[in-house]
Amino acid sequence: MNLNHATRLLILGSMMSIPVSAADLEISITNLTHGNHFTPILITAHGDASHLFQSGEMASPALQKMAEGGDIADLAAAAMGNNEITVENPAMGLLAAGAKTSGIMLDTQTMTHLSIVAMVLPTNDAFIGLDAWEIPTAAGTYTLNLNAYDAGTEANDEIINGGGMPGTPGIPAAPGGDGGTNGTGLMDSSSNTNVHIHPGVLGDTDTAGGMSDVDSRIHRWLNPVARVVVVVK
Repeated sequence: MNLNHATRLLILGSMMSIPVSAADLEISITNLTHGNHFTPILITAHGDASHLFQSGEMASPALQKMAEGGDIADLAAAAMGNNEITVENPAMGLLAAGAKTSGIMLDTQTMTHLSIVAMVLPTNDAFIGLDAWEIPTAAGTYTLNLNAYDAGTEANDEIINGGGMPGTPGIPAAPGGDGGTNGTGLMDSSSNTNVHIHPGVLGDTDTAGGMSDVDSRIHRWLNPVARVVVVVK
């Protein structure tokens, strides 16, 4: 059958106007660290132009707020303002080392990319990050290992002092009750103020002094720090 030029254009235009198929996702997130906690997790489904963070770029004030204090409210509000789809705090609080939050259901509608963030405690401004992962169109199970990123917004002094407000030095807490006290603080000589792979904590073994309030026997890590399993249905 021969089609004239106008008919071919009409068919092509109709094909291009077909909406992207929605994907139903089931997500699980596992904390792979030895002794660190993740603060409330934020998951967003969005278009390809949106980002919760980008490695090599300066952290937004909303990202800084999450990375230094675990507060995802501003990131979530910005995502919802962009008509993105969000899942907030699926673990209903902190996610301890070795723990998993699973059965997270997400209808992506027309969204094509997935992002995930959560602060790592006890650190100054470390967070787990998945940046704009393109959601597969084929059904199946996909496993992603996530690194810890440094927001670049605060020196890694490793002092646990209840800090957590943006611009306030220090670490909010060691949720496992296994942090030290009276540390003198580490000198952070990093010149990278953009988001970058976190070098990890140094810590020490002096729980009542030393340079760091982070315990090197418990809180040190090697990447990756989190495992995400996405089932595309």
